[in-house]
Amino acid sequence: MAISTTTHLNFRGDARAALEFYQSVFGGRLTVVEYGDFGMPRDLPDADKVVFGQVTADNGFGIMAYDVPGHAPAASAPAATTRADGMTLTGERFFVSVRGETAEEVGALWDKLADGADVIEKYGPSAWAPGFGMLTDRFGVTWILDVAAPYAG
Repeated sequence: MAISTTTHLNFRGDARAALEFYQSVFGGRLTVVEYGDFGMPRDLPDADKVVFGQVTADNGFGIMAYDVPGHAPAASAPAATTRADGMTLTGERFFVSVRGETAEEVGALWDKLADGADVIEKYGPSAWAPGFGMLTDRFGVTWILDVAAPYAG
């Protein structure tokens, strides 16, 4: 049996903007379905919000998102995650991790995703990987980007 997993992000009114941004970073196809498309009367406040959205790319990247109904966009807040003395300190329940094969390909993704982000640890070589970086993007999602280390087994 084969299975796969896809991160599903919950937003407070800005799922469409986040998905469009992630598509600009990772490429792929964008699908957005609004609550109004599923029968919610168009005159209600959430009718134009995302009930189902996803970005899927041929390189294997996939992410899903929707807008939690009845919530206004969240105010910008400083990153809840920090790095100190080689440790990651956080109260967040999850991070999104993207791993690639080369420092160049991951670095190119980093450069795009870092636009408007709070950088927690700048992308570069680390003790455990040829490339590693951590940031909280402009939508409040914390990402870890790294390069698969060669297997030494």
